[in-house]
Amino acid sequence: MAAGRVGSPDSGITARPGAPAGPEATLDAEAAELLPFLKQGARADLQTAAAQHILALTGTGPGRAVLAGQAGLLQALAELAAAAAPAPAVARDAARALVNLAADPSLHEQLLAADPGLHARLLGRALDPQWPWADEAAAALANLSREPAPCAALMETLAAAAPGSGLERLVCALCTPGYNARAPLHYLGPLLSNLSQQPAARAFLLDPDRCVVQRLLPLTQYSDSSLRRGGVVGTLRNCCFEHRHHEWLLGPEVDILPFLLLPLAGSEDFSEEEMERLPVDLQYLPPDKQREPDADIRKMLIEAIMLLTATAPGRQQVRDQGTYLILRELHNWEPEPDVQIACEKLIQVLIGDEPECGMENLLEVQVPEDVEQQLQQLDRQEQEQLEQQQRELAGGSKGEGPAPT
Repeated sequence: MAAGRVGSPDSGITARPGAPAGPEATLDAEAAELLPFLKQGARADLQTAAAQHILALTGTGPGRAVLAGQAGLLQALAELAAAAAPAPAVARDAARALVNLAADPSLHEQLLAADPGLHARLLGRALDPQWPWADEAAAALANLSREPAPCAALMETLAAAAPGSGLERLVCALCTPGYNARAPLHYLGPLLSNLSQQPAARAFLLDPDRCVVQRLLPLTQYSDSSLRRGGVVGTLRNCCFEHRHHEWLLGPEVDILPFLLLPLAGSEDFSEEEMERLPVDLQYLPPDKQREPDADIRKMLIEAIMLLTATAPGRQQVRDQGTYLILRELHNWEPEPDVQIACEKLIQVLIGDEPECGMENLLEVQVPEDVEQQLQQLDRQEQEQLEQQQRELAGGSKGEGPAPT
């Protein structure tokens, strides 16, 4: 399962309008002419104008394609984005141009070939508590880490960092309010989620001696940014693939389940008997308690709990903490069909019969090829039905509105 990822940023880090139109040859010539003005030591006003023009080019497909063939220009752009010398607007526009370029997976190879040290360069700036464009550096890294090869390369860079740096510092920056007073660093959430697809990252996060997961858990309720919140939930979900750690995750040292269930809970008034079955943190919630507003995050929370039910002891622990009660009310409330389906599948696991002997670990069950094909066909049909329902809902909503006068 893919971790949560970011595409072209939707928080204002986008190309400026007005990218030059015309044949690709013209664009290529214009881009080549800009290189001298992006070099260190170029006149400040010309450097600023060149950076603006490059940023505009990164906002279009043809513009990105042209830049992909300009290795020298890409390297100059990377250097400007991390250099302390240029004017603030130049470093900002260069960093945002890298965000847009990194959002296109087909350009990752060219970017890293033009500047093999790009990962380390961006990482240093993203984790620099004084760097004003640290969020842009984090966003570029989040985009780069969407694909397996660049993500693995970034993990190698983190692993080679000095003690106290690397992943440890990334988690510290993510979990420390005001780590950088000039940048919110919300994109560190999706970045960590992408990295958690790597076994080495999960080994770090799940090391009982480091207490990293425990630091992440409160961020499942982080209200200021769905990016950060979703990235943390995606990270926790990826960690839940490691079934050998389920006993520890569900046990008192971590107690992950209440943190996954609380965002899914509303203000329901359970009976006294039902209330006693719930974890203390989910009992007697206030009347204004709101569920997680982002449907994708709700689905990831459900998927994480589903993974925790992979083993028989895990299923029992999840059942014993009243999970069914929260899911029952969530299912009645849930407006999104795909989240409803995920909720139904988890409920079926919780209320269904236990698997037969030898199949207790659902993550290790070997599914026969013909059965797997049938299941994939059912999934495709389910997805088609879901898309049809969404089209019908969209069509219905378009038809509503004030009567013509």
